[in-house]
Amino acid sequence: MIATTTSDVTPVWLTDRNTKASVDAELWHGIVDKNLADWEAEWIPDLQRRLKLLNQNKVERRFWPQSRHWNWRDKLNEIERRLANLSFAIVAEGMTQAMMTIDLTKRARMPGHEGQHLVYIDFLEAAPWNRNDLAEEPAKFGGCGSILINAAIQQSILEGFKGRIGLHSLPQANSFYANACGMTDLGQDATYENLRYFELTPDSARSFIEKGKGE
Repeated sequence: MIATTTSDVTPVWLTDRNTKASVDAELWHGIVDKNLADWEAEWIPDLQRRLKLLNQNKVERRFWPQSRHWNWRDKLNEIERRLANLSFAIVAEGMTQAMMTIDLTKRARMPGHEGQHLVYIDFLEAAPWNRNDLAEEPAKFGGCGSILINAAIQQSILEGFKGRIGLHSLPQANSFYANACGMTDLGQDATYENLRYFELTPDSARSFIEKGKGE
């Protein structure tokens, strides 16, 4: 059964993309019923509305959000009670703004780090209104992805993995992980739907934090 309350909350700040002002938010250590209810009641209808606009504007399907089929309730039910899987959510203005799940059992592939423990990001997604790839509407809040990447880095440090993280990226997110996060692209993985696999080394993790992206 998915928890009704989160075990820990960390203050974080998003950026209002319209005013450029900082917005108080919370990083919840654990996705709970409230987050899934927000996903069902708010994310899904908003996504469907935006997909309808993409269709009306005759945008090719290859440009539609590649995570549109994700079912967060199924994902949480699958990892429930697994100690090696953790989840996080960002909440601001009373609404869930982004969610992420991670796996602590994976090992690094990066040359010089092969076989070392890392935090693997299974799924990371921002609410439809915080994305720039949906119709022509500007994103509401910025910073969701960076906050969750930082959460993964901090969990990696806490676990003794020195900040190492890894993930398979949907093509639309390749640039974010390579450029904004400083992750190393290790190429397409034929064993994982040919998605590109990225890793962040301890040195790159420190650089990410020092540049303020982890605040």
